[in-house]
Amino acid sequence: MHVSKIWLIMIAATIAIGAGSAGAASEVVTLKVSHFLPTNSPFHQQVLLPWCDKIGKESGGKLKCQIYPSLQLGGSPTQLYDQMRDGVADIMWTIPSYQAGRFTKTEVFELPFMVKTAEKGSEALWEYVQKHSLDEFKGVKLIFVHFNDGKQLHFGKKSVKALEDLKGLKIRAPGRIASLTLAALGAVPVQLPAPAVPESIAKSVVDGASVSWEVTTTLKLQEICKTHTETAPNQAKHSSSVFVFGMNQAKYDSLSPELKKVIDRNSGQEASRAVGKMFDGFTGPARNIAVGRHNTFNILSDAEYKRWVKATENVSAAWIKEVDAKGGNGKALLADAKALLKKYDK
Repeated sequence: MHVSKIWLIMIAATIAIGAGSAGAASEVVTLKVSHFLPTNSPFHQQVLLPWCDKIGKESGGKLKCQIYPSLQLGGSPTQLYDQMRDGVADIMWTIPSYQAGRFTKTEVFELPFMVKTAEKGSEALWEYVQKHSLDEFKGVKLIFVHFNDGKQLHFGKKSVKALEDLKGLKIRAPGRIASLTLAALGAVPVQLPAPAVPESIAKSVVDGASVSWEVTTTLKLQEICKTHTETAPNQAKHSSSVFVFGMNQAKYDSLSPELKKVIDRNSGQEASRAVGKMFDGFTGPARNIAVGRHNTFNILSDAEYKRWVKATENVSAAWIKEVDAKGGNGKALLADAKALLKKYDK
C-alpha cells in the first residue's frame, strides 16, 4: 500500500477514536432519584431540586436527575431502602428505620428526647454513622444523613398539658421507637403512613399524631388539629427520625472520577448540617399557620418535661439490651451519641 494511503487511514482512525472519546466524555448520566413525598413538600422543593441543580451545574450538565416523587417507582415506604441498594433507583431519600430492627445502631438517635435541632443533630449523626454504623449501609454510598425538625404532638380536639392527659389517647406513631415512646407515656400508639393522618384525625380514628411541623403543612394538619403539645426550644423533641439520602454504590462506582468528585463535593457532614438547618427553618412558617388559626399551644414546663423524660427511660434501656443481644455495646453507643449531640450543640 502506498505510504500516503497508510497515513490517510491512520489519520482517519485517529479522528474516529477522538470523536468516540469526545462522545463518551460528553455523555449525560441520568440519575433516577426517588422519594415518598409529593412535589409540593418542602423536601422536594427546597432540598432536592436545588441539590440536583447544583450537581448539574458543577458537572457541566453531565449529571442529570430524573425525579420520581410519591413512590412513583412502586413499592411501599418499607421497601425504599432496598430499592436504592438493589438499583431500582440510583438515589433515594428515605427513613431507614421503616425496616424495624435492621438499622439498630443508627436508630439510637430515634430514642426519646435525644435531638434538639436538626442542624446540630445532623452533624452529630454523620459523625456517629462514620464511627459506628457504616456496616448497616453496605451497598449504599451515603450522600447525607439528617433529621427533620423533630416530632411534636398535634391533636384534633384533645388538649394535652400533662402526662396524665395522654393516658389512653390513640396517637399516630411514625415508627417502632416512636411507638414504644408513646406507649411509655401512656398513649396507645397507632402506626399510620403520613398521608392517612389527616382523615384519621378528622374521623377520630386517632386522637392525634406525632409528626414534625414541617409535615403539617403538606398534610394541612393546622386546619384539622386544634391543639398542639410541644417541648420548649431548649428541650429535645420526644421523637426524631433519621433520614438518609444515599446512592446505589454500584452506580456511584460506575461514574468517572470527575463526576464522583461532583457527588463527593455535595456530600458529607457539611451537607448533612446544611440540610438539617433547612429543616429547622421549615418549623416557623408551618407553626405560624396554626398561630394564625388561633389554635391552642401547650408547651411543656421544665418540671413536666422531666416527668416525660423519666417515663420513657425504659425505651432506651430496652434498646441497649437489643444492641447487646446483637453483639454490640448499647450503653457505649448511647453515651457516644449523647456526647456527639453535646459536642455540636453549641
